[in-house]
Amino acid sequence: MSSPDLQRLQPLLQIYLQLGGGVLFGWLLGRSLPRWVPEWIGHFLFWVGVPISIITFLRGADLSGTIWLAPVASWVAIFLGAGLAWIWLHGGWRVLTRKMLEKRWQSVSRHPQAWKKSTQGSFLLASMVGNTGYLGFPVSLTLVGEKYFGWALFYDLLGTVPGAYGLGVLLAARFGKGRQDHERLIHSMVVNPALWSLGFGLIFRRVSLPDLAERGLQGFAWVAITLSLILIGMRLSQLESWTKVRQAAVSLGINMLLVPLLLGTILLQLGITGQPHLVLVLQMAMPPAFATLVLGEVFDLDQELAVTALAVGSIGLLVTLPIWLVLFSH
Repeated sequence: MSSPDLQRLQPLLQIYLQLGGGVLFGWLLGRSLPRWVPEWIGHFLFWVGVPISIITFLRGADLSGTIWLAPVASWVAIFLGAGLAWIWLHGGWRVLTRKMLEKRWQSVSRHPQAWKKSTQGSFLLASMVGNTGYLGFPVSLTLVGEKYFGWALFYDLLGTVPGAYGLGVLLAARFGKGRQDHERLIHSMVVNPALWSLGFGLIFRRVSLPDLAERGLQGFAWVAITLSLILIGMRLSQLESWTKVRQAAVSLGINMLLVPLLLGTILLQLGITGQPHLVLVLQMAMPPAFATLVLGEVFDLDQELAVTALAVGSIGLLVTLPIWLVLFSH
């Protein structure tokens, strides 16, 4: 293998080691440690780790040019994912499913239109909202670098977060039958330190710091990123349901394959190229977010489907990442 080929493979091998190693280590810890440990790590990352990481990486990010396109692309991806999922639920399966398999689906009551409303709601959420924070941030930082971190940040905080707790809430309320604790969901979005740290980070990035303080912030930020991967592994180790793989596979095909492929190609035609384009594609290709579980719990959606989609998608990310690097890496 030539030296240029090795150089192209190096970032991918690095992200495999980080993602695979961090998640696997977290999975092993989650099988042996009490449940309060991942809860404590989650609270620490939510209130301290992620906000400080955002503030730190913003200091070296390039926010010039057309970075405002990042949240626009995020919202387009959300609506496209939801639209494709809606088409599948309302007859699109006929175009993609062979007649021989159609009878089999009906015989086992897995016809999309025969699904419960709660299952349809979880299917829609898993098809439209990706884990662009805890997974998207480390993937973008490793494969693209800190210079373009602003694109991933704007995609997540101005697109995915309000999309999940805005449009996601409307869909969950439409298909769910839970207690509909709107106050909890509004609190989850408004009292979100990541959103507040974005505003503070935009101001703080202009403040010069001593080299020692700068290195300290960088070290803390990368520790937080590593902890987020470990936390994902710990949460995956506690998932007790891996059923409904077929429904999950369709939603993941929409969320992690069709949407990034279609929008990635369209963005190229619109003149969005280079590393910013790769960041957007990577964010679009993330597996379902943990917000789908929160919404499923509050609105009593199909938790088995949500859990299966999250688990299979997180593992499948290791398979899909090389696809986007081959197609869209420059």
